[in-house]
Amino acid sequence: MYYYISGTLVLASSGIAVIDNNGIGYQMTVSDKTVGKLLNSDGNVKLYTHLVPREDSTELFGFYDIEECRMFRMLITVSGVGPKAAMAILSELSPERFAMAVIANDPKAISTAQGIGLKTAQKIILELHDKMKKSASSQKTPSISSVSSSSVSSDDISAAADALMVLGYTRKEAYDALDGIPSGTALEDMIRLALKKLMR
Repeated sequence: MYYYISGTLVLASSGIAVIDNNGIGYQMTVSDKTVGKLLNSDGNVKLYTHLVPREDSTELFGFYDIEECRMFRMLITVSGVGPKAAMAILSELSPERFAMAVIANDPKAISTAQGIGLKTAQKIILELHDKMKKSASSQKTPSISSVSSSSVSSDDISAAADALMVLGYTRKEAYDALDGIPSGTALEDMIRLALKKLMR
């Protein structure tokens, strides 16, 4: 229904943000990371949104950038993971750190989020791995040599591409974004730099 809402920040506190847009105050549930970014803004803000309908009401979720929104949408596709659990993970992990935890099969990193147990973290990793494999099998895999970052190891490029696919990008989009990554770049930084390209 809404792709994003922009306007004047009225409130950002304890998982809630309110934005005034043309005299209407939109209340959104947000992550702790988004609250921090809003509080450091100049007051003119934009949040990407996701609307969750419920039997007795609807809840609007807000995200400071599109990557956080994509991560939220990926998380709520996991069976048994609802919006509350997804927001807890978003409050603890950046999209790149979350994606790295999935490809590295590191449930402990995900279980650091409040209310997320080890079994739930393992389930998230398992289901997202399966989704990633299904997506990869339906796509033509680009050649590693098509990425001009010749001084970055092919293993790191593959791992970074897998991480971007965890966040919902196609393999081609991932490899295109990784093209030209500077030499000596750490894996997490590769993912972060690629995400910046994809967000343009």
